[in-house]
Amino acid sequence: MRSRRSLRKKPFKTREAIYDWEHMKTFVKTTARNFKLQNTLKAVDYAVEAHEGQKRKKSTIPYIYHPLNLACHALSMGIREDEILAACLLHDVVEDCGKRYEELPVNEETKELVRLLTHEKTTDEDRDQVMKTYYDAIAGNPKAALVKCIDRCNNLTTMSWGLSRERIYRMIQETEAYSPRLLRVIKAETEFNNAAWLLQYQMESMLDIYKRLL
Repeated sequence: MRSRRSLRKKPFKTREAIYDWEHMKTFVKTTARNFKLQNTLKAVDYAVEAHEGQKRKKSTIPYIYHPLNLACHALSMGIREDEILAACLLHDVVEDCGKRYEELPVNEETKELVRLLTHEKTTDEDRDQVMKTYYDAIAGNPKAALVKCIDRCNNLTTMSWGLSRERIYRMIQETEAYSPRLLRVIKAETEFNNAAWLLQYQMESMLDIYKRLL
């Protein structure tokens, strides 16, 4: 019988990606067709092309894994609103891919969500003010708040291998500073109430784990 000491020393195996991004792409496109979500259907292929060649931080994972994961997360919580799913897919294309809002193949509401979810580059000197302005604007739109909280959930799940210890600490502080307000905004919308409670549980659970490990 193995001793407790030998069991503790046994290394864990970890995985950078849980799902295959092409499988997620097929799932999102199939769902979009079934529910006639035209903005989402257009956004899938546009996001795949826009993020082509990009990788997640400190990994070999295609970046498209991230926006597809957001869309799948929203679908798993019962979100079927076209603009929200399309914004999940496109939320980084302006900030990270050099795309312009006017060229996005979606309606004006989705473009506005992407605009709200895109923030300026920051420096150590202006970061606090830029982020405050950014989150204030998002809090004025429940759909943008919902996408941002889903985005934050996904970023929390990957920051252990994608961010330095200092950046992890900053991510925890930022999440605790701004997410409660966004969650209150989402909870005020009856159709998003269940999703808000799930997101709160997911974020708070991950934050607690990171704090204990740090």
